[in-house]
Amino acid sequence: MDSLITAAGRALAAGDPFGALNRVALREDAPALALRGIAMAQLGDLARAKVLLKRAGQGFGTKEPVARARCILAEAEIALVSRDLGWPAKALDAARATLEAHGDRLNAAHARTIAVRRLLLIGRLGEAERVLAGFDENPLPPALEAARALAIGGIALRRLQAEPARAAFAQAAEAAQRARIPALVAEVEAAARVLEAPAARLIAQGEERPLMLGEVAALLASCSFVVDACRNLVREAGTTVPLATRPVLFSLARTLAEAWPADASREVLLARAFRAKEADESHRARLRVEIGRLRAELHGIAEISATKRGFALKPHRAREVAVLAQPLEEPHADVLALLADGEAWSSSALALALGVSQRNMQRALEALAEAGKIQSFGKARARRWLTPPVPGFPTALLLPAPLPDG
Repeated sequence: MDSLITAAGRALAAGDPFGALNRVALREDAPALALRGIAMAQLGDLARAKVLLKRAGQGFGTKEPVARARCILAEAEIALVSRDLGWPAKALDAARATLEAHGDRLNAAHARTIAVRRLLLIGRLGEAERVLAGFDENPLPPALEAARALAIGGIALRRLQAEPARAAFAQAAEAAQRARIPALVAEVEAAARVLEAPAARLIAQGEERPLMLGEVAALLASCSFVVDACRNLVREAGTTVPLATRPVLFSLARTLAEAWPADASREVLLARAFRAKEADESHRARLRVEIGRLRAELHGIAEISATKRGFALKPHRAREVAVLAQPLEEPHADVLALLADGEAWSSSALALALGVSQRNMQRALEALAEAGKIQSFGKARARRWLTPPVPGFPTALLLPAPLPDG
């Protein structure tokens, strides 16, 4: 490797893409093309970066597997930044295996961090933890150490483990400062700010207040009867009753919990569950049927008794009843939570991350665009959606990840 390639590589590692381009901008050999591609990616020209890296990979060919694997690694990182979540993850796994087999420990570690970040975006925490477990115990350069700590903090955040997340972000901040890469420092600071924002709202006995992440975890671990409006289920002392596919039953359960210890009137229940402005006998008959179904679902943890004006919730063991509501309750709040990172997302990536069909995602995006909450650029498959990042926007309970049981 000649001196210019070495100097350009060191400039890129230090976060200086212009310094790298000054050395290799006019060269067309495969190593220079790869470095130019990475430099263009750092400058934000992802389309040009993809072209350069693909040319570099073709230039290296099969006789230089390590160099080719590094190009694939760079392409995977660009796909992640551009939220191309459909990019073939198997190609990254193969590149990582090649790098590990040839002793390129640092780039193999970088491949693991990219894989973990992608898995976090689509809510596959178990897989992300397994990939993280593959890191060796040897020290990493500051930039990679920061990336690894960020991944650990992201997993802890999704699992509502506030203190482990705080410790991981502190470690990431210290490593980012040692790396002296401004973009990495800013990324760590943005991740840590999530811990300072309300993660949910508590509604109990007619009062409402915001909850921080640690308070949410404490509530879910308590013996309280919790109607969880973040995942549409009911929790009580380790027992979970999922109602995500039963929206009418969940609406009834939430209304009864918000009214506890008093009862909820039939008029309020009909309005909340069926959106009935003027109830007739058919609505009341349907309400009785749905209340019976809810009784069956909550059997063992609570009873629902009829009163003169409506129905009342009576937990068997819990002394407190609470509703855990999303910090931002409006249509398609989960989409806004993903877009709050300020990146440009495709509709297919959003659909993959949230586990919905592309058609449903298109409807949601169109509704948000009509409301002026998001904007798009590009056409057809190149169309991307984004919104300016909202300071302190709480996303932990809106992003795709399972909440802990019990």
